[in-house]
Order: sequence, then C-alpha cells, then structure tokens
Amino acid sequence: MEHEEKNIKPKLKHILSELKEHIPFTVISSIVALILVGIMTAVAFSLKEDIIMRGSQRLFHIFHPVHILFSATATSAMFWRYEKKVIKAVIIGLLGSILVCGISDVIIPFCSGYVLGKDFEFHMCIVEYPLIIMPFVTIGIAIGLIAMEKVQKATFFSHSGHVFVSSMASMLYLISFGLVDWFNYVGSVFIIIIVAVIIPCCTSDIIFPLLFIKEGKYKE
Repeated sequence: MEHEEKNIKPKLKHILSELKEHIPFTVISSIVALILVGIMTAVAFSLKEDIIMRGSQRLFHIFHPVHILFSATATSAMFWRYEKKVIKAVIIGLLGSILVCGISDVIIPFCSGYVLGKDFEFHMCIVEYPLIIMPFVTIGIAIGLIAMEKVQKATFFSHSGHVFVSSMASMLYLISFGLVDWFNYVGSVFIIIIVAVIIPCCTSDIIFPLLFIKEGKYKE
C-alpha cells in the first residue's frame, strides 16, 4: 500500500504541473472565442433569428469535428510522448477525443441551457454523422503520433489549438440549439465556456493519457 501511494504522488504532481502550464492558455482561448463569436453575432443580428441559428449550426459542424481532431492529436501525442505503444495510444486518442469532446461541445452547453431556462435541442454528431467525425479522429491520432516524433512541443501547440476550437464549438452549440439571445446571458455564457473547456479539454489532453502511462515513464 505504501509503495502504491509513493507511485501515485509523483504522477499526481506531474499531472498538476501539466495543468498549471496549460490552464492560462485555456482561459485566454475562451476569451478570444467569446469576442469572435460576439462580433459574428453582432454583425448577423440584423438578419432573422432562424438565419443566425442555421449559420451557427453550419459553423458548429465545422468546429466540432476540428475540435475532435485537435483533441485526438493532443491526447495521443501526450501519451506517445511518454510511452511508445501504438495500439494503446490509438485507443486512448479515440476515447479521449470522442467522449470528452461530446461532453465539452454538447453535454455541458445542453445542460447549461436548461439551467438558464431555455428549451435546447440535443444534438450529438458522433451518433448522427459518424462518417463525418471518424476521419477527423483518425487523422488527429495519426498527427499526434507523427508530430510527437518530430516536434517535442507538439502537445503544447495541439492543446492551444484544441482549447480555442473547443471554445468556439461550445459557443456555437449554445447559439445553434437554443440560446440565440446569448448576449443577455454573457456572464453566464463566459462561465459555461470556461467550464466546458477547462474540465473536459484538460482531462482529455493531460489527465486521461497520463493516467494510463506506466509508473516511472513520465519521469523521463
């Protein structure tokens, strides 16, 4: 028992160190996404509400798959950085991207909409459009494995891109499926985006892959 506790403490310390480095970029990316979507909404506000929703839905179906690609890249690259096992890296990249991106882009915004008293439509792309999502997952994992061999900072760049695209995807889901008048809830929306990005994205990019690395590997 004491030996297990000694092994857990260094791993937990390493995970906390990784989180400390990445969280500031997560907050900044969320703010940038909020500003960009705010500008987009302000420009489109002269149009009809249904046009704004349709446009946001189309953008969501771009940003969500790209978010999954970045997530698959970051997750598989983080694992591959410490342990060179292809099958394990692919499984971790697959689960870490699809499951966590679904939570970030769909589940958290959907539940938050109900907290705000809005009637949201539930939309999960991996279920409705698997042929759109899976190519992005596959390419993301491949990039993660290749990039980690070539660029030591692959996890940093992929995570930075990941959190920005995640912020945009979460924002666009809110607008697309129930919160067109998000300007009236801007404070709540900012908190929702921070939660939707920090918890799932840092989990998939950092915590999830590191939990499956053998003891001692992350010290190298």
